[in-house]
Amino acid sequence: MPALLVIDMQNCMAMPEAGQRNNPHAERHIASLLRAWRAMDAPIVHVRHISRSATSMFAPGQSGAEFQARFTPLPGAHVLEKNVPDAFINTALERWLRVRGIARVVMVGVSTNNSVEASARSAGNLGFDTVVVADATFAFAKTDYAGTARSADDVHAMALSNLDGEYASIMSSRDVLERYAGPGSAAAFA
Repeated sequence: MPALLVIDMQNCMAMPEAGQRNNPHAERHIASLLRAWRAMDAPIVHVRHISRSATSMFAPGQSGAEFQARFTPLPGAHVLEKNVPDAFINTALERWLRVRGIARVVMVGVSTNNSVEASARSAGNLGFDTVVVADATFAFAKTDYAGTARSADDVHAMALSNLDGEYASIMSSRDVLERYAGPGSAAAFA
């Protein structure tokens, strides 16, 4: 079984201050995948961003940095804290996966063009069979380098395009559930 990496599903990502986002059903899909992985007793890694900046929404010691209630790790679950977007940098995630013989990872969470994309690039470069779940990730609207405002859907789609084939496979939560939890499983967890 691949490890499910739940990336940065913290309170601040649900706050209006985070910005205009896409994929309003992402949390439902993430929760379905998390329930399926727990039911299969499959490996799960809860990734939490802890900022080095005191003014960040991810600053330690404030409610924005805490996990959203439905994504709170169960007792004994593996929780990884990171200080940069990439979950593999200075965290021992690669070692944790390799020691357990885990060669595949399924990534969900936020944001598609930041922590998810950075982590998926590293996973692919390190040789992990990597899946990014398109409907279980989301992004925020952003102005590009040329000054053009891009919608959250555009940012999300471009990040997925950057990853597809080169670093990861892009799949839907339904397809992931069918592949790893078995035929008909998507209906049970939807």
